[in-house]
Amino acid sequence: MKWQFPRRVADKTRELFGKVKKKASRYSFDKEGVKRLGEDVEQGLNVLGDRLDTAIEPNDPIYTEPVHRKPVENKAEQVLTRGPVDYYFLFIVVALCLFGAVMAFSASSVYAAQYHDDPAYYVKRHLIYLVLAAAVTVPFVWKARPWFWRFFGVASYALSVVLLLLVLVIGSSYGSGATRWIQLGPISIQPSEIAKMAVILCIALIMSKYERMIQNRQKFGGQFRYGVLYPMMVFGFICVLVMLEHHLSGIIIIGLMGLVTMYIGGTDKKWFLWLFAIGGTAVILVLLVSDYAMLRVTTWLNIENVDPLGSAWQTLQGLNAIGSGGFFGRGLGNSQQKYGYVSQPQNDFIFTIVCEELGFVGALAVVLLFGLLVWRGFRIAAKAPDKFCSIAVYGLIAKVALQTILNIAVVTNSIPNTGIALPFFSSGGTSLILQIFEMGIILSISRYSYQKR
Repeated sequence: MKWQFPRRVADKTRELFGKVKKKASRYSFDKEGVKRLGEDVEQGLNVLGDRLDTAIEPNDPIYTEPVHRKPVENKAEQVLTRGPVDYYFLFIVVALCLFGAVMAFSASSVYAAQYHDDPAYYVKRHLIYLVLAAAVTVPFVWKARPWFWRFFGVASYALSVVLLLLVLVIGSSYGSGATRWIQLGPISIQPSEIAKMAVILCIALIMSKYERMIQNRQKFGGQFRYGVLYPMMVFGFICVLVMLEHHLSGIIIIGLMGLVTMYIGGTDKKWFLWLFAIGGTAVILVLLVSDYAMLRVTTWLNIENVDPLGSAWQTLQGLNAIGSGGFFGRGLGNSQQKYGYVSQPQNDFIFTIVCEELGFVGALAVVLLFGLLVWRGFRIAAKAPDKFCSIAVYGLIAKVALQTILNIAVVTNSIPNTGIALPFFSSGGTSLILQIFEMGIILSISRYSYQKR
């Protein structure tokens, strides 16, 4: 009797391996084998999607309630339909990616030739990341249904927490003085970038799931617990982990995006005075314990009196690049500041090279493209099939807008230098791939809407 269970396990294992072997024998490296594999994967995804759709409650507010209230209709006469992606949004994203690739090459060519003996070193990496991002994103845009992004948000949050903890143990700094990356073979991952997306999706899930509790006028029973405490716990925990990396810009963006998503989701406005006070106090405390961050603030406040060859060097050279561009610029590829004056011009200060080479016209084109992206994203959010999707799209688009505003503010010395990348333009692996993937989430959601039967 005591051997009965192990034998049963062995028999089941042999049976399972037999099925796998039989299934695998259908595939080969020729055209027919690849075709059969694709058909089986598609069939499996469809079956999984149908089963999960059946398991979801039809009255689940996450699944059925839009953010913008529409005239009351008979929901029994409505059905969730799938159509094409929003082509206007897709076109804007492609335009930003192509524009960013051109400027990445122009801005990085001198630095790449000097340090890597290849003027195209960074643009090659940039294009590889774009292709990789597209390869990862397209299947989700094509197959993912609205419910999927709820599960994905929770999973990505858990993954980001694990990776942020791993950074503290096996992280790399790459000479930046701050340990923020994990090296996996030839690929480096920055977990804080994953955390930014995960925080938006998780808070969107909370704000949609507990909508009625958040609207409850009982201060500490519904409003505070579900509309303030739970969302703050989500992004507050991540901010603590990012703070241990000495990543001030990451803390600022994650904290602001948490508050923005809460506001979109319906948190009462009266709580935000307290929330901004807490956030401001936390930033001040970080500045007090971080000499590096305090130096940047001091440099910003006293830019005229700081050593121009010291901590003010990059900011002043960036301003020189912007000012020398004039209305039409020096011409694409003709920047002078990228010859060792603006350090690593392909990263955070790439906008200064845009201004120098393409002038006011080029800078305005960048701003207009981002403006169109935000406008179209808000249109998609307003028509999203459910409350969670609406909040998620608003949050993801607000993240792009926030990072763009902060990056331009940094390079124009409107705020202290905090090392914030310009979306789609700045060189970077994890950030660029996730930016494309986030736009893929929006495109996926744009395919769905409720129609009358």
